[in-house]
Amino acid sequence: MTSQTEMHQTRNPDRKVPTRRMSFEESLREVPKHFAGDGDLIGSHLTATLSSVFPDGEEFFVRSVRRFRDQITEPALKKQVAGFIGQESVHGREHRAFNDRLSELGYPTKRLERMTDRLLRFRERLLSPKSNLAVTAALEHFTAVLGEMVLSEEQVRHELGHPAVRDLFVWHAMEECEHKAVAFDVYRAVGGSERMRIGTMKVLRLLFIVYIGGNVTLSLLGDAATYKRGNLRASLRRFRTSPLSSPVLWQRLKEYDARGFHPDDHDTNALLEQWSNELFGPEGTLNDKLATAVA
Repeated sequence: MTSQTEMHQTRNPDRKVPTRRMSFEESLREVPKHFAGDGDLIGSHLTATLSSVFPDGEEFFVRSVRRFRDQITEPALKKQVAGFIGQESVHGREHRAFNDRLSELGYPTKRLERMTDRLLRFRERLLSPKSNLAVTAALEHFTAVLGEMVLSEEQVRHELGHPAVRDLFVWHAMEECEHKAVAFDVYRAVGGSERMRIGTMKVLRLLFIVYIGGNVTLSLLGDAATYKRGNLRASLRRFRTSPLSSPVLWQRLKEYDARGFHPDDHDTNALLEQWSNELFGPEGTLNDKLATAVA
């Protein structure tokens, strides 16, 4: 007989988290140095910096969830965890391919990959597995909110610029929305407290902005285009009008602080259905990037 705890390990037992084996590497070879919309300087460096932290960040997420995999007894959540691990593994591989191309173009992506890996592994040694799972659940809220913004805001998609970059990030955004509650549900199922969950997010919001902002600045300082008259000023003006600098984004991130919060409180089912059909339906625009059948 299924216990009351097992019945409630996931809020949505019907959630589908398919693993799509993608391959963007060939199309990414054509990405130019300043690939963001209209050749934007800050947009290119911000996107490159975010991509740089993804591969080792995704591996950290997988390790954090996998540590508790044996404690998940509900079949639906076990299946979602398997899908989460599959999706995150493919995300890491494809962003590493993008980072290789960015490194060829002069971005410090490989240095930032190494630094991110060292910091996350140091954290794993220093703090408990449950604390690391709380970090994963919090950062999954970051990626889900950003992913929803990519899917719902045409301006954000335009700012990604080059079609290959846009395809990579739109696919990634859709899958982040698909699995946005998996790490959260695992954290809750293994007895993670609200105090740790909320406190972790409050610290991470500040650290994430500082870490990304600092590395974008360092990346810009290493680009000769930054010093061409008017380039940086024009790019700053564009960034101020971007949805990525809007207070709405900050407010969405702060929703996580509410006691009783759950990622599914914000319904993205219609958005997911729209993009799943657009990308992978009968006439899907990314069907040619599928390396193998969907698991």
